[in-house]
Amino acid sequence: MAEAQSVKVLYFDVTGLGEILRLLLKFAGKEFEDVRLDRDKWPEIKPTMPFGQVPVLELDGKRYGQSVALASYLAREFGFYGKTNLEALTIDTVYQLQSDLLHGYAKYYRETDPVKKEEYLKEVKSEIGPRYLGFFENLLKESGTGFFVGDSITLADFVLFDVATGFLKPTVEDSIDNFPLVKKLVETVGEDERIKQYVSERK
Repeated sequence: MAEAQSVKVLYFDVTGLGEILRLLLKFAGKEFEDVRLDRDKWPEIKPTMPFGQVPVLELDGKRYGQSVALASYLAREFGFYGKTNLEALTIDTVYQLQSDLLHGYAKYYRETDPVKKEEYLKEVKSEIGPRYLGFFENLLKESGTGFFVGDSITLADFVLFDVATGFLKPTVEDSIDNFPLVKKLVETVGEDERIKQYVSERK
């Protein structure tokens, strides 16, 4: 990353799976071009993207795909991936939990029938969201530092912040107050001046 002169994040004009990349780059103070793709033009753009998907990270003109791989790469480049393999294991665990939560949310997100959609949302808010917040809370209790690993912000902490403030927010917003360690960590990440400014300006 240090040698990359041109850095771009290509994603739709939403938070979604691309937001973690934006957050990591903002926190690291790395200049990048935030390319917001037009959904109406996606059928034309899709064949030009690696694997026909976004988000995409473009480094000096070369494009790379797969959101988890991209976030892990940035975290390693910037030193946000823990100091030991065991810390990295915990970080990967948090990221996998987020992926599992996303699968639970997807049923609601993709439903088009209004009645079923409302039913799924109730399930997400009352069962799925609190279940995963409990998992995150327990990991923070085990750590005892206020962060998932070590004594500073890592990729895992940004994953949780993204869950609580990004497109997965509907899953946890009604129950996050019941998980004080989770809530405190989200606040800690959000208090960073770079992140605070970015979040205040995003749509």
